[in-house]
Amino acid sequence: MSEGTFLTRNGCDKLKEELKILKTVKRKEIANALDKARQLGDLSENAEYDSAKQSQAINEKRIRELEEKILTARILDNESISSDKAYIGAKLKLLDIDSKEEIQYMLVTEDEADYAAGKISMSSPVGKALLGCKIGDIANIKVPAGVLKYKILNISR
Repeated sequence: MSEGTFLTRNGCDKLKEELKILKTVKRKEIANALDKARQLGDLSENAEYDSAKQSQAINEKRIRELEEKILTARILDNESISSDKAYIGAKLKLLDIDSKEEIQYMLVTEDEADYAAGKISMSSPVGKALLGCKIGDIANIKVPAGVLKYKILNISR
């Protein structure tokens, strides 16, 4: 068994909701697709059946992954999140030194990452570079487009 997956309370709730959908709605859809494919006759040359079986395998694998993550989840509450250094769960206010634009990110796990919502994975190049930074630090982050330079203005929970 793994050492555990760090998640915020919100992130854990999202995984639980995804698991619920996969176990109920998705399993039912796949069962219906398998039933329809079986009705077509010979299963040895039945592309619909093969496709439904593959979907079933993928769904069951994801269910097992989610169950493992939820079972081993280590929930990060706001009280356990440091506000003097950038760690998982921290909300960062940054200044892009080149454009003088202020940006806000929250450092999260890969499972919770949502760039549009300002949640970046701590395993991404930006997330890795920001981990452990303190207020006032300047992070130089190598990305495919060049180097980003961010000054950490604030860290909050």
